[in-house]
Amino acid sequence: MADLTRLDAEEPAVDMDIVDSDDRDNRSEPVSLDGDTPQALTGETEPVNRPEPRLPRRRTQSAYQASLDATQIYLNEIGYSPLLSAEEEVYFSRRAQRGDAAARARMIESNLRLVVKIARRYMNRGLAFLDLIEEGNLGLIRAVEKFDPERGFRFSTYATWWIRQTIERAIMNQTRTIRLPIHVIKEINQYLRAARKLTQELDHEPSVEEIADHMGRDVEDVRRMRGLNEGTTSVDVPIGRDADRVLLDAIPDENNVDPVSALQDGDVFGNLEAWLGELTEKQRAVVERRFGLNGHDRATLEQVGNEIGVTRERVRQIQIDALRRLREVMEREGFSQDAVFG
Repeated sequence: MADLTRLDAEEPAVDMDIVDSDDRDNRSEPVSLDGDTPQALTGETEPVNRPEPRLPRRRTQSAYQASLDATQIYLNEIGYSPLLSAEEEVYFSRRAQRGDAAARARMIESNLRLVVKIARRYMNRGLAFLDLIEEGNLGLIRAVEKFDPERGFRFSTYATWWIRQTIERAIMNQTRTIRLPIHVIKEINQYLRAARKLTQELDHEPSVEEIADHMGRDVEDVRRMRGLNEGTTSVDVPIGRDADRVLLDAIPDENNVDPVSALQDGDVFGNLEAWLGELTEKQRAVVERRFGLNGHDRATLEQVGNEIGVTRERVRQIQIDALRRLREVMEREGFSQDAVFG
């Protein structure tokens, strides 16, 4: 479930353009209300005669309904909640602020279809459609609690922000093995929205460079966002038509030693002592110290020279002569000098 306690700290700075035009519902004609009238609360002087409000009708259970899945049943139920006009939004929101539970419920029920509309955009992202709706409804409830009708904008504009926030956070938190920080989640959502928009505009999957240009971000930043958006898969998931193998069987062990290489390495180091025996005493001392063989640490030319009592340049010359001799011996036996001295 969405963590609503953390949402309180993120009061949105609402922009009238935040909602797509199709998110603004076509409102039905307002109905008269018990108690205070919308005209009295909004300053209207001309009385409006309207019929009494009708509560949403509940469809009785039928054999046809019983055969529908849970999603369709839910959509059928919320279809009977009438939409609110701008005047009614102001009226009910003011009453909800004063603690009227019925007004709060009316605000919620009248905007359940807005949640469904927004939730559809997040399908196939790891959460079932009903789970998306449930998370979006939590955002709708929070929006009703936080909405200030005195600011002058429609409730759907304000609620859209909360609904999207709760759905996006639920997707990131509930579909991932490793939870990501909130600021990272926001970056990933920006990346996904940009990619979706460019896909529609360009009629092809946008490249990393195109997304980076659209977002005004570095290419490396976009690559990082794309990498963070990748999900995890169990190594025990079956693969193949017969499902007789799992993913783990197809993953190579990068730490495993190739048998051919292991055999060759064993032969190389088994013959190393014999090859070093082909060198002079001074050549062997230089090679052992320069390449860290036979218990010696790797040393610089100067360090080797100080140890055996010759100059740095002389050590370099001895090393060249020794490696030339070792190459001849090793190639004669079918080995590459790079296997040891590469």
